[in-house]
This record gives sequence, structure tokens and C-alpha cells, in this order.
Amino acid sequence: MDIPSYFSDGIIWSLSVFSGIIMCKIVYDITEFASSLYSKAYNNLRKIQKIEWNNRAFSSFHAILVSAVSFHLLILSDLYKDDYSQKFIIERTSFLSKSILGISTGYFLSDLAMILWLFPALGGKEYIIHHGFSLLSMTLALVSGSAHFYIIMVLFSEVTTPFVNLRWYLDRADKKDYKIYLYNGAALFLGWLIARVLLFVYFFTHLYLHFDQAKTIFSLGFYNLLITPSLLAMMNVYWFWKITKGLIKNVSKTKHV
Repeated sequence: MDIPSYFSDGIIWSLSVFSGIIMCKIVYDITEFASSLYSKAYNNLRKIQKIEWNNRAFSSFHAILVSAVSFHLLILSDLYKDDYSQKFIIERTSFLSKSILGISTGYFLSDLAMILWLFPALGGKEYIIHHGFSLLSMTLALVSGSAHFYIIMVLFSEVTTPFVNLRWYLDRADKKDYKIYLYNGAALFLGWLIARVLLFVYFFTHLYLHFDQAKTIFSLGFYNLLITPSLLAMMNVYWFWKITKGLIKNVSKTKHV
């Protein structure tokens, strides 16, 4: 799809980041309104828990949106296929890749602002580190037009976020003893294994095989491409260990019921 020349990259970034922020606000407000009318569990929560309930709603919405677009760009589209262009994969961009990175930047800015404002109620230091490095990576990718393929690959790992949030919702609704809690835990385990462990193995394998391309981008972008995914991978493995322990505990408890 050809984009008219008067749509500069700066306009695309600005509009997409702004759209991401507005998206969070709209979903937050709709969730607050609908939950207060139809959810008994929501109305029984304390104020800070209601804020987190609404926050997790736009977190899930963002995750579904970006994982769907990332899947399209990485698997369904021709953008990153070997014979699509003479350009290196690390240099390939599109209007959609720029837009989704901008929207996601808007989300991470909104979520980070809430985390800092209510710290540590919505998340501890690990969330600040995660969001901070994510914002750095997406900003560098947008400004430079480099490494969209790798940043979008990492962004796809957000596909696990709705399962994390659903577990929190079920906990607050006193449904930890229901089968849906166990099924969600199993889905979270499988999704995390695929999208946040095995996908990162593929990420680093692909990066190693295309290291000559990675070295062609500017220094800060190159070192960020090495450091940020490595930090996220270590955090993912740590969280996967905790998810696995929790699933084993819940399965064992179910067997003894």
C-alpha cells in the first residue's frame, strides 16, 4: 500500500502514539462504566483494585491488537520473506509496522505513567524495567527505521498478557477453585513457553544467522538489539519458572479435591 508523500514518518509516529494513548483511555473508561453496572466482583473491590481492574482491561486490549498485527506482519505478509525485497530484513519497514510500534509506544507510556503514579500498587521495579527498555527499543526502531522485524517479534510475546490478566480477574472474583482458573493457568503455561521462551530462542538464532545485517545499523540500536532482548529473555525465564510452580501447585491441589 503506497502512502501519500505528505504523510511523513513524523506524522505517522505522532498520530499512532497519540492513538495508543487514546485507545488506553477509551478502554479504561468503558471498562469502568460497564464493570460498575454489571460486575458484582468489581463493585466489591477497593479503589486501587478497581483502578488495576480497568488498567488490565486496556492492557489485554493492547496485547490482542499488537499480537494480531505482529502475527500478520511476521507470518501472513510478504514483508519479511527472503524474496520480497533486496533490502536487508533489518531495514524493512511498512506503514503498518510503523503504526503498530507507535500505538504500542502509546500504550507503554500510558501504563508506565500509571505504574509510576501509583507505585508500587500496579507493579514493582521489574515492570518499570520492562516498560522502560520496551519504550527505548520501540523509539529507536521508529526513529531509525531499523530492526522493526526483531522488535515486532518481541512485541508478539504480548499474546500471553490476556491470560495473565484473566488469572488476576478470576482471583479477584474468588474463582481460584473453579476449573476455568486451572485451564487458564495451563493456557498461560503453554503460551508463555511458546511466545516468551521458544520464540526468544528463535529470535537469538535468527539474529546470530543475520549478524552481518545487525552490525550495519547505528551503534546504539545495535547494542540495544543485543541487550534489551537478553534482559527480557531472562525476565521471561524467571516468570516462566514461577508460572510452572503455580500450575503444578494448582494441579496437585485439584487432584486432592
